[in-house]
Amino acid sequence: MRKSAWLLGGAVATGLAAAILSGFSSRLEPQGPAAPAANGPAANAPAAYVIAAGDSASFKGPRQPIFFRHDIHAGQYQITCQYCHYSVAYSSEPGIPSMQTCMGCHLIVAGSDSANQKEIGKLREAWNAKKPVEWVRVHYVARHVHFPHQRHVKGMGPAACATCHGDVARMPQVWKVNNVNNMGWCINCHLERKINRDCTACHY
Repeated sequence: MRKSAWLLGGAVATGLAAAILSGFSSRLEPQGPAAPAANGPAANAPAAYVIAAGDSASFKGPRQPIFFRHDIHAGQYQITCQYCHYSVAYSSEPGIPSMQTCMGCHLIVAGSDSANQKEIGKLREAWNAKKPVEWVRVHYVARHVHFPHQRHVKGMGPAACATCHGDVARMPQVWKVNNVNNMGWCINCHLERKINRDCTACHY
């Protein structure tokens, strides 16, 4: 009888330990689609999922020369859009982050897993070769349209980015959520917010 009780108790203890360890490891390497970022400090943000560049073939949006994870940078670490796209509040164009901006972190940060380390290695190689990374543009408007980013950011605040570009903090690979090159989409936004929709507002 005592032997049975010991065996049963041991089995229960082993099962509990396994459940605790599996829960812990699943928090370290979550699987599935990216979870939303929390509004608190970065320590409270959910970890981004482990994805290698080769796993991104089925993702929406163009493949980039380096698999840059917005869900890690903007989501997990909660880096604001304006830190990298620093000209957005002062210029018509948001600008592509300079290599200096990327290497400001990645001279030290090498990546937490082999997939990240491989992509960061590509960035460092480009930096050492003094060759800027040729990113594939995702969002664009027609040449005859003027979209002054600084006015939109000033008028709508930090949430302005997600209004047009979607929740990039949940995107492992950025894709075009809204057709920003569609005039009707822009006009509807101006109508909702009671903003000037005269032709000369965008075509000048």
